[in-house]
Amino acid sequence: MAEDKSKRDSIEMSMKGCQTNNGFVRNEDILEQTPDPGSSTDNLKHSTRSNLGSQEPDFKGVRPYAGMPKEVLFQFSGQARYRIPREILFWLTVASVLVLIAATIAIIALSPKCLDWWQEGPMYQIYPRSFKDSNKDGNGDLKGTCPEIIQGIQDKLDYITALNIKTVWITSFYKSSLKDFRYGVEDFREVDPIFGTMEDFENLVAAIHDKGLKLIIDFIPNHTSDKHIWFQLSRTRTGKYTDYYIWHDCTHENGKTIPPNNWLSVYGNSSWHFDEVRNQCYFHQFMKEQPDLNFRNPDVQEEIKEILRFWLTKGVDGFSFDAVKFLLEAKHLRDEIQVNKTQIPDTVTQYSELYHDFTTTQVGMHDIVRSFRQTMDQYSTEPGRYRFMGTEAYAESIDRTVMYYGLPFIQEADFPFNNYLTMLDTVSGNSVYEVITSWMENMPEGKWPNWMIGGPDSSRLTSRLGNQYVNVMNMLLFTLPGTPITYYGEEIGMGNIVATNLNESYDINTLRSKSPMQWDNSSNAGFSEASHTWLPTNSDYHTVNVDVQKTQPRSALKLYQDLSLLHANELLLNRGWFCHLRNDSHYVVYTRELDGIDRIFIVVLNFGESTLLNLHNMISGLPATMRIRLSTNSADKGSKVDTSGIFLDKGEGLIFEHNTKNLLHRQTAFRDRCFVSNRACYSSVLNILYTSC
Repeated sequence: MAEDKSKRDSIEMSMKGCQTNNGFVRNEDILEQTPDPGSSTDNLKHSTRSNLGSQEPDFKGVRPYAGMPKEVLFQFSGQARYRIPREILFWLTVASVLVLIAATIAIIALSPKCLDWWQEGPMYQIYPRSFKDSNKDGNGDLKGTCPEIIQGIQDKLDYITALNIKTVWITSFYKSSLKDFRYGVEDFREVDPIFGTMEDFENLVAAIHDKGLKLIIDFIPNHTSDKHIWFQLSRTRTGKYTDYYIWHDCTHENGKTIPPNNWLSVYGNSSWHFDEVRNQCYFHQFMKEQPDLNFRNPDVQEEIKEILRFWLTKGVDGFSFDAVKFLLEAKHLRDEIQVNKTQIPDTVTQYSELYHDFTTTQVGMHDIVRSFRQTMDQYSTEPGRYRFMGTEAYAESIDRTVMYYGLPFIQEADFPFNNYLTMLDTVSGNSVYEVITSWMENMPEGKWPNWMIGGPDSSRLTSRLGNQYVNVMNMLLFTLPGTPITYYGEEIGMGNIVATNLNESYDINTLRSKSPMQWDNSSNAGFSEASHTWLPTNSDYHTVNVDVQKTQPRSALKLYQDLSLLHANELLLNRGWFCHLRNDSHYVVYTRELDGIDRIFIVVLNFGESTLLNLHNMISGLPATMRIRLSTNSADKGSKVDTSGIFLDKGEGLIFEHNTKNLLHRQTAFRDRCFVSNRACYSSVLNILYTSC
């Protein structure tokens, strides 16, 4: 009886206005209760109807409670005060999602292409034999052989990152003979023992990437060493290797060779050499120990691509393709035209005495270079792993060099290396301006420029122009649009060595720019602990070295670091317009500016004698005084000068910062004197770049 009474009490509690439901009883349970034996079925039905009423009972005045039955919950949710806010929130959510999608699409559509790693900052070119020696043999290497002591290039990565460098560029380190600065490669898949092992290279790649840097290496596709296995098989006419090189019949009697034509080697004399094994002449554009590959043979092209894949798999981020203009020669053997037509043909022995219309830049050569690009693109699909491609085609006119950028819809090199500033033996405002504008006017629209002031095959800056131009040329390098490229030692003003008794069979003029890096004033400038180095150290290493310049606030090294930091942090320099203002025999003046930023940099560089410059007359609205953001003379940094009378010493450079909304590239008068590679505008409100400006 007690159990029956408990059931009746539960039913009664659930019937009385639904005010209490401490037992969280489900509504379905109500209909399943056993009726009181003392009551008739009709009385129970009558009682239920009297409490629940019709199918849609009135719940006015009833508040939600825990465990509310779903029938009751539906009644509450249908009320206007619950339904309307719910619908408002739903449509607000839908609208917000649509707005976010539209904003994302708009930002993507209007945003300029992000700068890639090879555009973001400087490249640092290293000649590995001269950078850092670890095993005391007098030759630089990749990494020390002692696991506990990391030396060689890997030991100096912290120094490179302190320069705000983004990319390390290492010149040829392949297994090679000593001929032609190791550009006669014996095995493209091996590291020359003088530099270390393949494991050393792999460790170096990992260390470079750990520092957030990228690595590009030289690649020499045009020729191999005569000790290469391909050449050895070709001279014996073995299988597919028979035509891997360029062979032609020639006359050879009594030790004298009559070549097929008058084609000349870059180093002088005939570019044909008789091979006694094959009894034919082979063609070489460089030394006779460097036979040219036959790129008209598809097997040769595929071999080269396989080598590219080998190094890309090792983690290399890109290549500098060397001597690409020599890849093809004319199929015919007609003589090339003499520069001086009256010269006796037998006396024509120097490369400069012929027009090389049949041995350089032949039809189909660019197709081969594009095929290299396509191979590298196969390894550029991963985010952040784009593989860079540069080409070296020196001694070409600028209009022919920029052809290596490719066509509007056919990618070739990311950029051909621009070495035209390194060719200036004398410098002036006019000559510097001519190099800058010639490159920019010839470069295809939307392509990315680059600048270098030195390299392993040219005389060092201080030896060509003088010590007083080190700082101003580095300022030029970092304030022009594009990628700055620094040859090791230029950041401290290293010069050529002057020793003449050099125990190497090289062109002595280019050998002198490859002297050991000057790290400190210890023995061998801190380059090596050996008793003898492969090249002597420059005699000025006691004062021109990294350690000394680290402590000098006015050193070339300190200015280089300031310039590279400014370049990295300022959109005006890495994304902005370049507008030329004026030049003469002494100075060059230009601005860097960007839409959306109400200030500009005015760069004044003096390459001539001391001069007085009236900057106020060049730019309308210029204030009477202006603040110096950076100067080649660090004592002037932050000071203000009179814009109507700026005195510039020889080799002095200044970067002024001027607040203005009147940007020069918007003015009709400057429209033909302004350049930008990838147009962008800055929104200070959203802190983003966009293109529709």
